Amino acid sequence: MGGAQERPLRADAARNRAKLLDVATEVFTSRGVGVPTEEIARAAGVGVGTLFRHFPTKEVLLEAVMVRRLETMAAQTARLAAESEPAEAFFGCFRLLIDQSAGKNDFAQALAAAGVDVHSALRESSTTIRAQLEKLLAGAQRAGAVRPELGLPELLALLAGTGAAMEQLAADPAARERVFEVVFDGLRPH
Repeated sequence: MGGAQERPLRADAARNRAKLLDVATEVFTSRGVGVPTEEIARAAGVGVGTLFRHFPTKEVLLEAVMVRRLETMAAQTARLAAESEPAEAFFGCFRLLIDQSAGKNDFAQALAAAGVDVHSALRESSTTIRAQLEKLLAGAQRAGAVRPELGLPELLALLAGTGAAMEQLAADPAARERVFEVVFDGLRPH
């Protein structure tokens, strides 16, 4: 998104950009990616011109929101790994990634439809999270909390499938919790 020749933002411009990203993240996640950019600007308390100075198109805004979400997940995952025992960190990360993935497919589809190479745009953050997951998985397996034969590809598939299942159960927290229990039981050694 940012070129090597970008100048640093003034403090007020940086605050506006951060506020726009906060508001856009909340609005797009809760109401979907179809919300007009004018509503994002209004909710952030700035003019639409300010929004477009920071994010010239809606796709640029969506991409920035996705990158920010992944960076936040990577930071939360790193904190979990540093502050928790291996099993707690692994299962906490699994839950975090599922909870934070709400609406991810809508973002990706909107960007792909606009011709944005989603994988390229998110490569750095995705690679970081993938490496963290690999470490958490290995730690949980060494601790005897996760089946030893489970590899990263299977874990990623389970995350994708569980995320899709949870989208179907968005309005039923008890059912979501039962799905977590079933998946976690399946991940533990027998």
